[in-house]
Amino acid sequence: MSELVNSLKSFQTYVQNHIRGDEKGESQVFLDRLFVAFGHNGHKEAGATLEERIKKNDSKGTSFADLIWKPRLLIEMKKRGAKLQLHYRQAFDYWLNAVPNRPRYVILCNFDEFWIYDFDRQLNEPVDIVRVEELHQRYTALNFMLPIERAPIFENDREAVSKRAAYQMAELYRELTRRPPAKRLSSADAQRLTLQLVIAMFAEDIDLLPAGTITTIVRDCLESGQSSHDLLNGLFRQMNSKPPARHGRYAGVPYFNGGLFAETVDVELNEHELGLIGGDQGASSQDWTKVNPAIYGTLFEQSMGSKTQHQHGRHFTSEADIERIVGPTIVRPWQARIDAAKSKGELLEIRKELRDFRVLDPACGSGNFLYVAFREMSRLDLRLMMRLKETVSPAEFHKQAKLISGISPLQFFGIDNDPFGVELAKVTLMLAKKLAHDEAVAELFDDDGDYRKGVAELGFEGENALPLDNLDANVRLGDAMFDEWPEAEAIVGNPP
Repeated sequence: MSELVNSLKSFQTYVQNHIRGDEKGESQVFLDRLFVAFGHNGHKEAGATLEERIKKNDSKGTSFADLIWKPRLLIEMKKRGAKLQLHYRQAFDYWLNAVPNRPRYVILCNFDEFWIYDFDRQLNEPVDIVRVEELHQRYTALNFMLPIERAPIFENDREAVSKRAAYQMAELYRELTRRPPAKRLSSADAQRLTLQLVIAMFAEDIDLLPAGTITTIVRDCLESGQSSHDLLNGLFRQMNSKPPARHGRYAGVPYFNGGLFAETVDVELNEHELGLIGGDQGASSQDWTKVNPAIYGTLFEQSMGSKTQHQHGRHFTSEADIERIVGPTIVRPWQARIDAAKSKGELLEIRKELRDFRVLDPACGSGNFLYVAFREMSRLDLRLMMRLKETVSPAEFHKQAKLISGISPLQFFGIDNDPFGVELAKVTLMLAKKLAHDEAVAELFDDDGDYRKGVAELGFEGENALPLDNLDANVRLGDAMFDEWPEAEAIVGNPP
């Protein structure tokens, strides 16, 4: 591999000395040199095409992808300094329409970073980000560029983390429902406890609970013989209490509400069950910021091995397939309106309408379609706010941006005939609010020191993701074939 490393170092030196980062003028040279660095004679010799025409399925005309190398890779270049996350939708649409032999991987590049996507595994975030300056050390993330393709090694594979977390929590559920009869939990109680733990572990890692809350509780039970019944239920009762604890173990635990913590489960966990939650390799040791809510619920249900899954017509719908529904139904019409707006008044009127827009999935399962719809509508709101930020003064923008993320879980509705699926869908939507808010803050105020220094003085509403919205009236148990549907402006889903 020393020859490959030296070749990549030569590429890095060339980029540093000769590439200014002009999207139009230098992309082709950059890409050809990249192919040479990975052992090809050039991009043409490898079989790749520059400025490949891609027909648009939902509108007239064509687009041009910077490079396509079927069936391996699509690369879209942007100028140096460009925020690549803002071009995610364009890259996804190119990939979606690059048929037949759609490329497996997609790279967004701004001459300094490679954002690598595997849309069949995960959307939303790249599976890895590799800087040009570290390419000679991190080239295994681009193993698919070698003349003889190898499996890439990614550092942000959320699907793998999601699968591990789902398996561990499903195993806990199975253990609780297979105990000896005298100690066995009902399915409903086992589901409630596992979902309470899921929310708590997410909350730890997205800064809604003090770090290590669950891990510490499990450690005290395993090492000091303390009661898991007392410690876990004490935590859940505090999460359901409006008055905060001023002292003791649960000081600093905020009010969560959401309905999930209104009841606790009367159970004492054994050593094996505690290990599944908080052992060295337990669920709480996972990085829950990398657990993907868009697929976690389905993975969780599948890991439980439900016998009724086939009877209910349930199957896994990939995130890319969900986007194929959500994109033309929700994203593109709103995006066209936002991009065509010509004044502050127009943008604010669109934002008001967006905040009143309701989405229904009449066979929602564990809420995957609703979560993706929420995330994409939040990004539409962010796109609108970015345009507003360019249109008005900073003072006026702060005045108008009181709601950082204007989309609410209460705009989303679901029906399903599986009780556990309904509860999972509520949990998924509850998490969406916090995750969307954090993404909006990072984008809107990334370069705004005043916001970082004085968020309290600015008084932004919606800064706190808590308490969670109670979604009992939004996502309900029923049969969409016979029950009345809630009013909605858009219907998404994958009915059985």
